[in-house]
Amino acid sequence: MSDRDLDLYNQVLEGDKRALEELYDKYEKLLYSFAYKSCGQKEMAEEVMQEVFIKVWTQKATYDSSKGKFSSWILSVTRFTSIDIVRKKENQNYSLEEERDTLHQEEPSAEDLAEWKEQGEIVREAVKQLSEEQNKIIQLFYFKGLTQREIASSCNLSLGTVKGRIRLALKHLRKELSNIKEKGGVGDA
Repeated sequence: MSDRDLDLYNQVLEGDKRALEELYDKYEKLLYSFAYKSCGQKEMAEEVMQEVFIKVWTQKATYDSSKGKFSSWILSVTRFTSIDIVRKKENQNYSLEEERDTLHQEEPSAEDLAEWKEQGEIVREAVKQLSEEQNKIIQLFYFKGLTQREIASSCNLSLGTVKGRIRLALKHLRKELSNIKEKGGVGDA
């Protein structure tokens, strides 16, 4: 790291806006091109730049000269900020698309509701036919929404055991549901 970068950084820590401007002028092109390559959009790259220098100014990101060069550090801050902003934008886009899709969905008809209720009863009956361990795992995984790792942790089981029980339970459910279908149950059960 150049002594000038360290001097400027220390001045920024003391609240010197001119030093921040000088650091910005020195690293602007490098960081912008790096952010643009990471994000792929001009507006997002600009947002990354703004966030990086806000972090430097507010000392939310602090440089330690014993861990490497200032230029490497500020590139790392830019990289992580780019990742955060891309993730944030992806989540916002997903939420907006999800809301738009929800708004355009039609209310289910009475026939649909009756069929779903009947299918739900058939599935619940099939789940009751599982062994106690498989039933518990299926309840946690499909009806409570726990991940396989969360189930393994909460049930004090290995991840492989949880995966095996889910696989066996699904195999048994498939068999049970096909038996119900053959006996004249709901057509798409």
